[in-house]
Amino acid sequence: MSWQQLIINTKGKWAEELSDLLTEMGAVSVTFQDSFDVPVFEPLPGETRLWHDTDIIALYEQHIDIQKIINLLRDNPLLVDNFNYRVEQVIDKDWEREWMDNFHPMRFGQRLWICPSWQPVPDKNAINVMLDPGLAFGTGTHPTTALCLEWLDGLDLNGKTIVDFGCGSGILAIAALKLGAKSAIGIDIDPQAIEASTNNAVQNGVSEDLTLYLANQCPKNIQADIVIANILAGPLRELSSIITSLVKPKGKLGLSGILTSQAESVINAYNSFFTLDPVVENEEWCRITGQRLSC
Repeated sequence: MSWQQLIINTKGKWAEELSDLLTEMGAVSVTFQDSFDVPVFEPLPGETRLWHDTDIIALYEQHIDIQKIINLLRDNPLLVDNFNYRVEQVIDKDWEREWMDNFHPMRFGQRLWICPSWQPVPDKNAINVMLDPGLAFGTGTHPTTALCLEWLDGLDLNGKTIVDFGCGSGILAIAALKLGAKSAIGIDIDPQAIEASTNNAVQNGVSEDLTLYLANQCPKNIQADIVIANILAGPLRELSSIITSLVKPKGKLGLSGILTSQAESVINAYNSFFTLDPVVENEEWCRITGQRLSC
């Protein structure tokens, strides 16, 4: 089946209302895209952050009279003064195949590979984590995940305990276990993350060594040799006392999900309790690591 999409440029403040209107007019899906490719980071809880200028992309089946929809939109008060649009034809594809082709085995550090299940393992003698894109964040494709995996690969994890704070897909905890960690604890606020981590741990044969908790059900007094948190700069700052408490004296801490421009503020939240290493950067993102002081 072929499709057609109607792309309307508007102000972000009108995007939600226009999205509802296009859905009522038969759109199969409606998505928002930044007109100027300006990313928006760290929305407030419950807030949908939109760009100052937003492209609304409404997808319609080919038989729909798109010109009729355009004519109706011309009279809409939100668009009457400035109706910028275009129509594009979309050739149907094998979207599942297209999606799968975007994911390939990736190497991190010297020993570690992250491999989707439908691709052959490049090195059977390496540490291979089998992980497919799914419900939760973390496949290795994002620079922050890559920074964390590379750090874990460079550590001696044998016999160590690890906490993966904000575990998402469980990729970091699972990688640590396969790299030699004795046990791992994953903590997240999202039940889907717990489900994804559980499934991925089973797939990798490490489910017996991984314990998972929703954040509001996590036992007190947990401490680990290594704590890693790949979330966002705001929560890292706000939760610094909780994250610090999870690290044993002289234990190691790894933080990511941080824009390079935000590094100083995160460092200030932790440098009273840790001896911090130089910041490591990947594109516009960075990683902060260190060792907790003995007292």
